[in-house]
Amino acid sequence: MDTEAILKTAMTIARQAGDRLREGWGQVQEIGYKGEIDLVTEYDRASEALIVAALQEAFPDHHIYAEEEGEIAAAGGDKGGCTWLVDPLDGTTNYAHGFPAFAVSLALACQGRMEVGIVYDPLRDECFTARHGGGAALNGRPIHVSTTAPLRRSLLATGFPYDVWTSPENNLDHFRDFVLHAQGVRRAGSAALDLVYVACGRFDGYWELKLHPWDVAAGALIVQEAGGRVSDFGGGPDFTSGREIVASNGRIHEEMLAVLASNVMTFDV
Repeated sequence: MDTEAILKTAMTIARQAGDRLREGWGQVQEIGYKGEIDLVTEYDRASEALIVAALQEAFPDHHIYAEEEGEIAAAGGDKGGCTWLVDPLDGTTNYAHGFPAFAVSLALACQGRMEVGIVYDPLRDECFTARHGGGAALNGRPIHVSTTAPLRRSLLATGFPYDVWTSPENNLDHFRDFVLHAQGVRRAGSAALDLVYVACGRFDGYWELKLHPWDVAAGALIVQEAGGRVSDFGGGPDFTSGREIVASNGRIHEEMLAVLASNVMTFDV
């Protein structure tokens, strides 16, 4: 499999979708609700339609798993067990409110392994990419995770699930604990950007729960290829579902897992 050629084609598709989102920036007219606070706009749908059509033309033997349309079978038949995970607009609430933190996220999984990941921020024209075993890059230049340690010197990111109003499993307890154990915690509203910011050292760590595969697949691969570590809350490999994910520069990972396990520690300042 020529993952370099696949990545190049997927980057072009992600940028085209980003161009569509940039054209619609500040012009949202249709806001729907998939849940109490889970928004969808006409630009989510337009971006996804563009991506799906382009992927089907370029890779007819690949399946597609997209946020809005769900599973789409390979038009040319399944020849390699490959599936694209598509988030056409990660950060819809931000986009609808005019807050400039959103991205297009594409990832390719083949035989259960992530091979390619792209996260494109159209407002900043920042394209984060990775290939399995090929490292990670920002606009073609290699990126690496930070060397910050310990946790008390680290800047973290997180988010809150869409059922935060109704479910006791809402991340507020972990947020409180990390505020008391890290230098700072940010909540910008785009899981894909949070992950790639860990990959390039803008954040030192990130955790979240109740996400979906299309939210985390590309960003997690980019973190790993940038030298970071990604796991579930127990430190294991079950993070691709997005139900539990922790990403870090590796140096603070065990401390983050300890906080998530409520093994609250006291540090010297």
